[in-house]
Amino acid sequence: MIRAYKFVMRPTVRQAQALGEMLRDHCSLYNGALQERRDAYRHASKTSIKYGQQSAQLKDIRAFDPERQGRWSFSSQQATLRRLDKAFAAFFRRVKSGEKPGYPRFRGVNWFDTVEFPKDGDGCRWDSTPHDPVTRVRLQGVGHVKVHQHRAVAGRVKTVSVKREGRKWFVVLSAEQVQPEPLPATGLVVGIDLGIANFLADSNGGFVPNPRHGAKSAAKLEAAQQALSRFLRVRRDKRTANHRRAVEKVAKLHRKIRRQRLDHAHKTALDLVRQHDVIAHEDLKIRNMVRRAAPKPDPDKSGAFLPIGASAKTGLNRSIADAGWGVFLTILAAKAESAGREVIAVGPRNTSRQCPECGHTGAENRPTQEKFHCVSCGHTAHADTVGATNVLRAGLVRREAAPA
Repeated sequence: MIRAYKFVMRPTVRQAQALGEMLRDHCSLYNGALQERRDAYRHASKTSIKYGQQSAQLKDIRAFDPERQGRWSFSSQQATLRRLDKAFAAFFRRVKSGEKPGYPRFRGVNWFDTVEFPKDGDGCRWDSTPHDPVTRVRLQGVGHVKVHQHRAVAGRVKTVSVKREGRKWFVVLSAEQVQPEPLPATGLVVGIDLGIANFLADSNGGFVPNPRHGAKSAAKLEAAQQALSRFLRVRRDKRTANHRRAVEKVAKLHRKIRRQRLDHAHKTALDLVRQHDVIAHEDLKIRNMVRRAAPKPDPDKSGAFLPIGASAKTGLNRSIADAGWGVFLTILAAKAESAGREVIAVGPRNTSRQCPECGHTGAENRPTQEKFHCVSCGHTAHADTVGATNVLRAGLVRREAAPA
């Protein structure tokens, strides 16, 4: 299995400058390759250029511009061209499937933040000074950069990536590992129901509060965005120092909220994986859940529309995004695979409306958002707990029906 590791780098001033130049030159290579593909297709011959043709030009490009393109790793430049090729492959796939195509776009220097080295030892070297207690990564054209390695890297390092986030630099490793030893069996199973009032409820009657990281930082974020809105929109190289600081403040707040969500998701998923052998959850289509409400024309008034609760829907969408269900489920699946646990996704239909005692299903069973009261047998419970119980039962049924 492949596992990723992310560490903060501590470059010197000159190394940070070199890292910035490396991103700039890879961005220029990406944009140049994109322009070549556009021009070739706009020609009367409708020529289609592939990765192999552009990769074959790298040797001449590096010889023509030795101080910029010739300075960096050949394999990392190939990875940048593969990145563009993947963007075009995804574009044509969306065209064929009838989705919104999204033609690949040119990247600004500040929007190109990652360079990948496809093989450790080819243009880069992880732990390049093993005799030194300080971990370093060697990057061609940059040197040996200090790394704050807060945990050990298990397995063989396959790829090394350099990433810029704001003013910080990170190194991201992908390591190939043998299948880890599974955690000891607990004999316990659980179903979970994700929500807004509570982040999740389990079938055992437990609840995990919703931290609402975005809502807690909303006032600070609003003030920072208002301060930023006072500046005229100009090119990045034309911004004043105050303008750049305002941009950085907004970005810093967004990064903090994202890290808080990730931390909460990791801790919650780890608790579930450690305590249970089987975890069932709803197979949520989050992208569909956060779509805007479609306008409905008023049949009695020309040009008018019926009220559809768009304001309430916007608030609900914001709360769903703030909860970070998709990130949590992705992390839960990864941790379960590493620990030898089983995660089962089941359909969410009527999980909070079906009585776990008598099986009666109806909207009238849920008079409020929290309360569940079966009109058939009189069973009462928290609606989220009922949903988690039904999810667990459906998950166990699917598990038993699955072929061995």
